[in-house]
Amino acid sequence: MNTHFDLIAIGGGSGGLAVAEKSAQFGRRVAVVESHRLGGTCVNNGCVPKKVMWYAANLAHAVDDAGHFGIPAQRAKTDWQKLVRGRQDYIGRINRYWDGYVDDSGITRIDGDARFVDAHTIEVDGRTYSADHIVIATGGRPIVPAVPGAELGITSDGFFELTAQPRRVAVIGAGYIGVELAGVLRALGSEVTVVALEARVLETFDSMISEVLMDEMRKQGIALRMSFSVAGLARTDAGIALDANNGERLDGFDTVIWAVGRAPNTRGLALDRAGVEMRANGIVPTDAFQNTNVPGVYAIGDITGRTPLTPVAIAAGRRLAARLFDDQPHSRVDYDNIPSVVFAHPPVGTVGLTEGQARERHARVTVYKTDFTPMRHALSDHGVTTAMKLVCAGEEQRVVGIHLIGDNVDEMLQGFAVAVKMGATKADFDNTIAIHPISAEELVTMKVPEPEPETHHSIDSGVEWKEAI
Repeated sequence: MNTHFDLIAIGGGSGGLAVAEKSAQFGRRVAVVESHRLGGTCVNNGCVPKKVMWYAANLAHAVDDAGHFGIPAQRAKTDWQKLVRGRQDYIGRINRYWDGYVDDSGITRIDGDARFVDAHTIEVDGRTYSADHIVIATGGRPIVPAVPGAELGITSDGFFELTAQPRRVAVIGAGYIGVELAGVLRALGSEVTVVALEARVLETFDSMISEVLMDEMRKQGIALRMSFSVAGLARTDAGIALDANNGERLDGFDTVIWAVGRAPNTRGLALDRAGVEMRANGIVPTDAFQNTNVPGVYAIGDITGRTPLTPVAIAAGRRLAARLFDDQPHSRVDYDNIPSVVFAHPPVGTVGLTEGQARERHARVTVYKTDFTPMRHALSDHGVTTAMKLVCAGEEQRVVGIHLIGDNVDEMLQGFAVAVKMGATKADFDNTIAIHPISAEELVTMKVPEPEPETHHSIDSGVEWKEAI
């Protein structure tokens, strides 16, 4: 086996595989170090299995509504084991694809945990490997707060290990992961309580998103216990109890899920041996080109503390490889106007500035907003609200933010994100002929702006795990 490479990627997730794949395509000698299955969190414990569960939940909602459309259907108990088997088989096929792809691409796979020896050398299970360029792409891990009884709860990783459906669940946390798991569990038949320190779910999102989603979650039967500071967990005769700092207790849960965020997976890398800066919270800071403070060492993905999304890590990896090996010195990720989706029930889609952020940054802000019940629920007793907001700035009313919640907004946002990235104005939207009848047409037919508020409140941007580190 070669022990010196042009590039070593530490981490076989989205970012690590992207930079390795692209570097190999440029004819370089490349290795990937991974101690678990290829694909990282996204494939094994995140995006992919989560989306499978989300689809199952959507089908459950469809069965509930089918009778209103004259379609005979009746829900029975969810076959959790069948669902899990199918999900894991699907993930296994993706794992096998990556195993074969790495092999066929001439990328050397090194199994184990990497630790730096110096800025150009790592050690894995007693063997050393060197490279001209080393990319740290180790992703994140779920946070479990250091409170009494914390071990009685499971994390999102533990959720994907459940072999039976929990009956009564407490989800601690109201960010991406918390609202997604809560929606899935409730749709499939569990009793769900969301417990969070914040006053509203998805606190870093536009306030409209939080308000509509909280209302929809309550309509689904999800109990929301906001502004609840968890002091510890305890085993009782009724099950697992959550104790608050003010003495309040919630009891009787058979499963408690910690969903308070994720922390960078950097503690075991011995970064100090390479002289790489690591902040107290585990983040490895980089410049705009993914460079750390040490030449030849780079960081991409969640560990950088910027926009922890799979497509961002992939883009960062590919652009880094192009810069290093394809004579593209300016190749880098533009971190502005990155679209994101939360697979809640209903889903959320957002790109650009919230209304609060726009009012802080621009002298003139115009907001357009609408809400309605889409035709999908025209005959249903379970009508789900769709709400949309366009945030426009300046005299030309450039669209600087789009915020959506409702059926299919996850699919419709991608094209509109292109428009925002290109600098589209409200006039550009207005000049686009609508497709009818679909929910997305509302984005190009909104005419009357919202009245100007008397006061403006700042809404900080951030990512789910940022608040918990």
